[in-house]
Amino acid sequence: MNSVAGRTWAWARVGVLALLWGSTFFWIELALDALTPVQVTLSRCVLGSAALLIACLGSGRRLPRGKAIWGHIVVAAFFCNALPFAMFSIGQQTIDSGVAGVLNATTPLWSLLIGVVIGSERGLRPVRLGGLLLGFVGVVLIFAPWQTTGPVGWGALAIVAAAASYAVGFAYMGRNLVGKGIPTISLSAAQLIAATGLTALTLPAGGLTPIEIGPKTLISVVILGIVATGITFHLTYRIIAAEGATNAATVGYLLPVVSVALGAVVLDEGFNLRIATGMVVVLAGVGLTRRRKRPLSAPASAETPAALTEPRA
Repeated sequence: MNSVAGRTWAWARVGVLALLWGSTFFWIELALDALTPVQVTLSRCVLGSAALLIACLGSGRRLPRGKAIWGHIVVAAFFCNALPFAMFSIGQQTIDSGVAGVLNATTPLWSLLIGVVIGSERGLRPVRLGGLLLGFVGVVLIFAPWQTTGPVGWGALAIVAAAASYAVGFAYMGRNLVGKGIPTISLSAAQLIAATGLTALTLPAGGLTPIEIGPKTLISVVILGIVATGITFHLTYRIIAAEGATNAATVGYLLPVVSVALGAVVLDEGFNLRIATGMVVVLAGVGLTRRRKRPLSAPASAETPAALTEPRA
């Protein structure tokens, strides 16, 4: 009975996390009604880092110390936060939030491709290679380059660049930050603080534009920053540490479903058979790339930082 209750609670946490992550694109879409991409990016970094810093200090933890670790944090913040956050805000000026969520799900595909290029993925099995190719076929379906009305252009390319940037960032985090004995709350807070500093450097590129923030925009920005950025970014570390890579991967697969549903139902975004087919093909490809041979006597607790290659907003 306790085991059943434990599993139920674990899946409930996965569902809540998927909803929070998947709704990120929805809140970005609403915030862009009044703010520029730079302002949206900086706002979510400021609010997210503030929330995590309060949680960090309130729990008696301290931020990491040392130039070396902060150097790694800044690099991770650029690829995992500042750059992809900016690319999503830029891309969603022309791309629907649902499509953005689907393209974000290509992060594991980019991660596998990067692994092949740098040599960390050796002996790539045909099923995983097929998943890689299938995933990119799904991306082509969503882009629809043969249609002048398809979501082709800088917006879609910016979102794909964000997904690829996540793959680079997660690989870097797994190698240089995770498993170093630093509390996850300290790492996540420090990384968003670094992302805030990096994003502040881009203020001259549209961040100083006068704005009028109404109630809808204010609510969207607050939820985007504190919940969809700060809380979920930290919760990522927690769910991997507590439940392993499998459940973390499950969250990644659910994100497009949430983003597409919110976009279609709440924002009345267009959703047709081609986009739906592309979404299914992308998710099928991602699923195949995550299939690995299990050792005959592999311990159940053998989880690795590779779980950080799952897509996030």
